[in-house]
Amino acid sequence: MTARTARRTFRLMEGVHKLGAVSLFLLRVLGQCVLAFGRPRAVARQIYNSGARSLVIIMLSALFLGMVLGLQLFDLLQRFGSTSALGEASALALLKELGPVITALLFAGRAGTALASEIGLMGATDQLAAMDMMAVDPVRHVVAPRFLGGLIAMPLLVAIFDCIGIYGTQLIGVHMMGAESGTFWSQMQGAVGLHDVYEGIVKSLVFGALCSLIAVYEGYHAEPTAEGVGLATTRTVVNSAVLILLFDYVLTAVFL
Repeated sequence: MTARTARRTFRLMEGVHKLGAVSLFLLRVLGQCVLAFGRPRAVARQIYNSGARSLVIIMLSALFLGMVLGLQLFDLLQRFGSTSALGEASALALLKELGPVITALLFAGRAGTALASEIGLMGATDQLAAMDMMAVDPVRHVVAPRFLGGLIAMPLLVAIFDCIGIYGTQLIGVHMMGAESGTFWSQMQGAVGLHDVYEGIVKSLVFGALCSLIAVYEGYHAEPTAEGVGLATTRTVVNSAVLILLFDYVLTAVFL
C-alpha cells in the first residue's frame, strides 16, 4: 500500500468515525429533547437567542435580496415580454430556494457560531464537567434546549425572510420598474401552491436541524482552550454551509 493510498484510507475512516459520532450524539440529543420540553422557559429563551436576535440581519438581507431579485427578474423577463410573471417567479424562487438557503447560511453565521462558542466556553471553564460531577446531564440541560431553539426558530425566520423578500421585489418591480401591481399579486396567487410552501417548510426544518446539530456538537466537543473554541466556531460555519448546499440539492431533487 502506497503512502497516498494509506492517507486516503485514513481520511475515509476518519470521516466514517466522525459521521458515526455525530449520529450517536444526535440520538442522545433527541432522547433528551422530550425532557427538555418540560422546561419551556429554557426552550423559549433559546428560541429568542437564536431567532429574535437574528431578526435584524435576516430582515435586512431579505429586503436587499428581494430588491436585487426584482431588478434582475424584471430585466430578464422584459427581454421575453413576460414581465407579468414577475410575482410568480420571485415568489417561487424565494419560497422554494432562496428563502431557506440564505436564511440557513445567515443563521449558521450568526446563531450557529454563538451556540458553538457558548457551549465551548462552558466546557473550557469546566462548567460542563461540574454539571457531570453533580449528576446533572449537560446534554439535557444545556445542549437539548439550544438544539430545539434553533430547530423551532429556523422556519419562523424563513417565513419572515420570504415575506420581506417578496415585499422588496414588489417595491422595485412595481413602484420603480413599472410592473402592474394587480398582475404581480394575481400571478403570484395563481401560481404558488401548497406543495411549493411545503417544500420550503421541509427545507427550513432540515436546515434548522443541521445548523443546530453541528453548532451544539462542535461546541460540546471543542477542546477546552481558547484555540479549541475558535476552531470549533470555524468548523461550525464551514460544515454548516457545505451541508446546507448539499442537502438543498438532495431535497430539491427529491421534490422534483
